[in-house]
Amino acid sequence: MSQAIILFAHGARDPAWADPVKRLQQILSAKIAQVGVHCAYLEYMQPDLATTVHMLMAQQIQRITLVPVFLAQGGHLKQDLPKQIAALQAQYPELKLQVMPPLGESEVVLNAISDWIVQFTAR
Repeated sequence: MSQAIILFAHGARDPAWADPVKRLQQILSAKIAQVGVHCAYLEYMQPDLATTVHMLMAQQIQRITLVPVFLAQGGHLKQDLPKQIAALQAQYPELKLQVMPPLGESEVVLNAISDWIVQFTAR
């Protein structure tokens, strides 16, 4: 089964805002080269989620894991994203689309962030 990962981030008017998301994409791509890793943005930046999913469907991707690159669930993840997911599932009923929790809900991520903070405060 062909699969892909979408790193889904908010987006911003400043193009440099996306640099850490693109860096995460590069790191993840190097770790799992057999799975395509793509970025999509909620607003201000391109590509948006629908465009990314359409492109992947044209490539015969059957399974997508969507990773919200957000620290917490707010209105965008509770309201906007479910609407977008529902529309995409209606358009592509054959697509297996798994939405992961936001990064900030992961104990592993929170521990990594706290370790990083400790490194800087211990100096």
